[in-house]
Amino acid sequence: MNRRTTRLLARTVHSILKQSRFYSELPKNPRVKENLLSPTDVLFVLRQHGDLAHHLRYLQGRLQGQRFRFFNKTEKETKKADGKSDGKPEGPAGLNIPGNNWQKIAVSVAVIFLLQIITEYASYKEVSWKEFFSDFLEAGKVERLEVVNKAWVRIVSNQSSATPYTYYFNIGSVDSFERSLAAAQHHLQIEPDKQIPVLYKNETDLKREIPNIISTAVPLFFAYYLYRTFFKSGAAGGSKGGGGPFGAGGLFGVGQSTARLINKEDIKVTFRDVAGCEEAKIEIMEFVNFLKNPGQYKALGAKIPKGAILTGPPGTGKTLLAKATAGEANVPFITVSGSEFLEMFVGVGPARVRDMFAMARKNSPCILFIDEIDAVGRKRGGRGGMGGHSEQENTLNQLLVEMDGFSTDDSSVVVMAATNRADILDKALMRPGRFDRQIYVPVPDIKGRASIFRVHLGPLKTSLDKTELSRKLSAHTPGFSGADIANVCNEAALIAARDANDEITMKNFEAAIERVVAGMEKKSQVLQPEEKKTVAYHEAGHAVAGWFLQYADPLLKVSIIPRGKGLGYAQYLPKEQYLYSKEQLFDRMCMTLGGRVSEEIFFGRITTGAQDDLQKVTQMAYSQIVKFGMSEKVGPLSFDTAQPGDMAFDKPYSEATAQLIDQEVRDLVGTALKWTRELLVSKREEIEKVAARLLEKEILAREDMIELLGKRPFAEKHTYEEFVAGTGGLDEDTSLPKGLGSWNESKEDKEKKEAEKGK
Repeated sequence: MNRRTTRLLARTVHSILKQSRFYSELPKNPRVKENLLSPTDVLFVLRQHGDLAHHLRYLQGRLQGQRFRFFNKTEKETKKADGKSDGKPEGPAGLNIPGNNWQKIAVSVAVIFLLQIITEYASYKEVSWKEFFSDFLEAGKVERLEVVNKAWVRIVSNQSSATPYTYYFNIGSVDSFERSLAAAQHHLQIEPDKQIPVLYKNETDLKREIPNIISTAVPLFFAYYLYRTFFKSGAAGGSKGGGGPFGAGGLFGVGQSTARLINKEDIKVTFRDVAGCEEAKIEIMEFVNFLKNPGQYKALGAKIPKGAILTGPPGTGKTLLAKATAGEANVPFITVSGSEFLEMFVGVGPARVRDMFAMARKNSPCILFIDEIDAVGRKRGGRGGMGGHSEQENTLNQLLVEMDGFSTDDSSVVVMAATNRADILDKALMRPGRFDRQIYVPVPDIKGRASIFRVHLGPLKTSLDKTELSRKLSAHTPGFSGADIANVCNEAALIAARDANDEITMKNFEAAIERVVAGMEKKSQVLQPEEKKTVAYHEAGHAVAGWFLQYADPLLKVSIIPRGKGLGYAQYLPKEQYLYSKEQLFDRMCMTLGGRVSEEIFFGRITTGAQDDLQKVTQMAYSQIVKFGMSEKVGPLSFDTAQPGDMAFDKPYSEATAQLIDQEVRDLVGTALKWTRELLVSKREEIEKVAARLLEKEILAREDMIELLGKRPFAEKHTYEEFVAGTGGLDEDTSLPKGLGSWNESKEDKEKKEAEKGK
């Protein structure tokens, strides 16, 4: 802070003190009269009054050169105490004002303003009219009266040195004050020429101006906050824009891309960590190989595909494939989420798309990965649109232009994307030239599950043979995705740790599978004897119906211990099957209805426990009639139905067809219910055996069922070897095509190999 600024602040403080009770305590020197009071003089006085010194102490650091001293220790005293000095003044408890000089000036002015309020109100004291009359007017201590703003009266005493205060009293109106004063002076028989003079003044009343000051300060503070937020802060996540007003997180940088350039060293995932989707992995490896070894393809006249989109159910490894690509590729890898294109500002999405592709072309050859592209790539307009060219549609249009538009160049930028909802993506986005390859990543089959289990079993501590264990677990987890399998392995380790085991056992893995499939076991949930009996007969009905139905899935375990939302639990082993006949679906419906029918047979009543079963049966029945064309009356027709979460404003068929479909569903479910009832009535004794054993042991395995019911009358598969028989081998084929044999070799390694061959 320069000398001129300091002098200005000192004069301001001086003008404040001149109106306060402290003025009389200032040092007696000529500079006071000349209004040239130094900061030292001002602050010397303020130091004598404790609270004021505390508010002003932090000014020393910046004003040291101007002798603005009011700490307890001077610089010389600090040197004497410590024997050394760093040249900086010591502050109270290390207090330091952050910011530049302008911020410090603003803080200083604010402190002076607060000081003015404090000193002004500390030196004023209110009195009543009665006190004014007796203590001042009658005692002859009044020199004059000053009516300020027609609201209050300042008493100017002719004996000001006797008191440090300025006294005042409030008035209702000037007229009433003048009448009261005239009456009082008449009562005291004061002669007209000696009556108290009254002056009228208009002054700024800080007390009354504080609301106005606050109403002005709050918007200014908010504007300053916006300045710090939008202008100063950059985008989190290390985006290209960085900080400042024009960064990706600044107010003028909202249109810049939030895409992140991934550092290869930060990614620990490689293609060795990806299993269960070998075909998709080979497709991705080919992209990486083209960018690393383009000559292999250009020699044959091939062009690199513009892009690839990974689709499939959740948890199958789409994003994991992208992570592995980032970890393996020796080319820049840029990633962004589809939701990051859409902001509250209009035009941000298209601007970010342009900036993202400019960044990609600058770093070409590179791979650009857009995760969850359905957030920005939804179909434009149509039945699902809510009208107009929305921000999402404008962003999609810009994405289409950048991927394959009129001005698109032939730079080596490969666009990869991932989504769970390929059905809602715009057709223009999915066409060749933009996404040349659509790579479907399905739920892994039994061999794929075994490969995934081997990956996740690697770091686990167990004495079991991991190859055999992975095969056995894959046979017990039909329909599991890669994410489910990872969860099973982690849950097994957690369960083993909970039991204080030294290693993970097969029992821990079985408990983990049940935990993932059916939920947490609720041992604390105690059922009443009647409810427990109902649950036992319900589960026995399921088990017996499935045991004697040809196309029902083999039973693995049945339990009446509550898990998750259910009071009972039955685990089956469905085989790897992709085509289902009408008879197979019908048997599944009958098995699902077995619990409700068993309750009806043995108790003569039904309960709410079959609600989930009825939902599954209804869904299977509607699928057969509406989707699969398995109804003779409706005919071989298939209608698109809305998926859960989608808005359906109309049906793709007439009201008459809807009534026919409903009737066919009722007839189909009624037939399945009748068939199940006839079966379970004939197997009444078997149900009673199973229910009694369930009430005794609570959990029955397949061996217990064979003991009670005999061997199942239909052929079934239970082991991994039985499931994979006739499929060409026990394990998943992980061999690479000949052209990808050296996909992960660097140019230096290839040159060395060629040199060795030449020798």
